[in-house]
Amino acid sequence: MKDAIVAVIALVAGAAVGLAVYRSVTGRRVDTAEARATRLMAEAEKEAETRVRLALGEVKEEISGMRREAEADLRARREEVKKLEDRLTRREEGAEAEAAELEAKEERLERAGRELQRMRGGLEKAAAEHRQELERISHLTASEARESLVAQVVDEAKRDAMATVREIEQQAREEGEKRARKIVTIAIQRVASEQTAESTVSVFSLPSDDMKGRIIGREGRNIRAFEALTGVNLIIDDTPEAVVLSCFDPVRREVARLTLEKLVSDGRIHPARIEEAYERSTGEVEEQIKRAGQDALAEVGITDMHPEMVKVLGRLQYRTSYGQNVLRHLVEAAHIGAALAAELGVDPKLVKRCALLHDIGKAVTHEVEGSHALIGAELARRLKESPEVVHAIESHHGEVEQRTIEAVLAQTADAISGGRPGARRESLETYVKRLERLEEICTSYPGVEKTFAMQAGREVRVMVKPQQLDDVGVQVLARDIAKQVEEELQYPGQIKITVVRELRAVEYAK
Repeated sequence: MKDAIVAVIALVAGAAVGLAVYRSVTGRRVDTAEARATRLMAEAEKEAETRVRLALGEVKEEISGMRREAEADLRARREEVKKLEDRLTRREEGAEAEAAELEAKEERLERAGRELQRMRGGLEKAAAEHRQELERISHLTASEARESLVAQVVDEAKRDAMATVREIEQQAREEGEKRARKIVTIAIQRVASEQTAESTVSVFSLPSDDMKGRIIGREGRNIRAFEALTGVNLIIDDTPEAVVLSCFDPVRREVARLTLEKLVSDGRIHPARIEEAYERSTGEVEEQIKRAGQDALAEVGITDMHPEMVKVLGRLQYRTSYGQNVLRHLVEAAHIGAALAAELGVDPKLVKRCALLHDIGKAVTHEVEGSHALIGAELARRLKESPEVVHAIESHHGEVEQRTIEAVLAQTADAISGGRPGARRESLETYVKRLERLEEICTSYPGVEKTFAMQAGREVRVMVKPQQLDDVGVQVLARDIAKQVEEELQYPGQIKITVVRELRAVEYAK
C-alpha cells in the first residue's frame, strides 16, 4: 500500500514537473511568435508605405504627363480654331467684296438692259418704217413678199435638186434600164397566156324555146326552187334559145350551170329532180376545184402544200379580176416571179410560192369582209405557211410595208401579169373617165400647152411652152404629174409620163 502511495505521489510529482516545463516552453514560444508577428507587421507597414509612395509618385508623374498632353492638345486646337476663324474672316471679307462686285455688275446689266431695250425699240421702229417704205416702193405687203421669196427659194431648190437627180438618174439609167429590160423581157417571154374573156354571168344555150316554159314550171315553181337551191338568179328573157345565170359567186354559178345542163339533157324538170341534179353538180364542182388546185401546183412544180390550201386555190379557177382568171393569173405570176428570182440570184422556189399564193384571199372575199391581201395572209398563217410567204401576201398591195426581196418580187410579178396587154379589161365608161381625168391632171399645171393620152392610157405626151419652162422645169413637171397620177387614179400596170419641150426658131429670108 505504501508502495502504491509512493508510486502515485511520484506520478503526480512527475506530472507537475512536466506541466511546469511545458508551460515554461510554451510561454517562451508565445513570446517569440508575438515578437515575430510584431516585426512582420512593422515590416509590412514599412513596405506598404514604400509601395504607396512609389505608386503615388507614378500616378503623379502620369497625371502630370496627361496634363501636359492635354495642354498641348488644347493649344493646338486653339491654334487651329484661330486659323479657321482667320480663314472665315478672310472669306467673309471676300464674299462681301464679291457681293459688292455682283451688285455693281447687276446695276451695269440693268443699265445695259434698259439701253438694249431702248435700242431694240428704235430698231423695231426703224424696221417697221423700212418695211413700210419697201411695201410702198414694191407695191407688195410683207406676207406677199415672204411668199414670193419662199416660192423663189423652193423653185431654186427644186431646180438644184432636179439637176442633181437628173445626173444621178442618167448615170443609173444607163446600167439599170438595160439590166431591168433584160430581166423583165426574159420573164414575160417565158409565159404565154390567153386573153381575158370572162364576166359575172353565164349564158346557157337551150335546144329550143319550149324548154324555157318547162324550166319556169307551173306557176314558176321550178324556177323558184332552182334559184332558192342554187342561190343564182336565172334570167329568162326574149333571147332565143338561151337563158342567163347571174351571180357574183363564180362557184355557185358553175354549180347552177351544171345543174341546169343535167336538167335540160334529162328533160324531166321538177323540184325533186332539181335537188338531185344540184347535189350531183355540187360534188362534181368540188372535184373540179380540187383537181384545178392540184393541176396548178403541178404546173408550177410545188408539191408540199396543205390540202385545205389546195382546195382554196382551186376555187380561184372560177374567180375573175377585171376579167382575168385569178388562178391563171397566179400561175402566170409564179412563173414570172421564178424567172425574176433566177435572174437576180434569189431562191426561185420561195418567190414562186409567194407569187402563187399572193391573191389567195380572193377565194373567200365574198365570205369574209376586208382586204383580200390581209384575208389571204391570215388564211396562209392559219394553214402553217412560212412567215416569208405570209409577209409577201399581206404586203403585195401596200397595206403592210415590204421587208423582204421575195415580197418585192412577188409584187413585181403580180404587176407584170396584170399589166401585160390583153390580161385585163375594163368597161368603156371607166376607161374613158380614166383617160379624161389623166388629161385633166396634166393640163392643170402651168406651162402645159397640149396633152395626148396614147397606147390605151399607158402613156401620156405632155407638150409644154418652151418660154415658160426650161429643161430642169420639165423634169420637175414630169415628176409632179407622175406623183399626182399615182395618188388619184387606179390602173393596171404603169403609166409613162413624157413631157416634150420643143423650141423652134423661125426666120424668113427676103
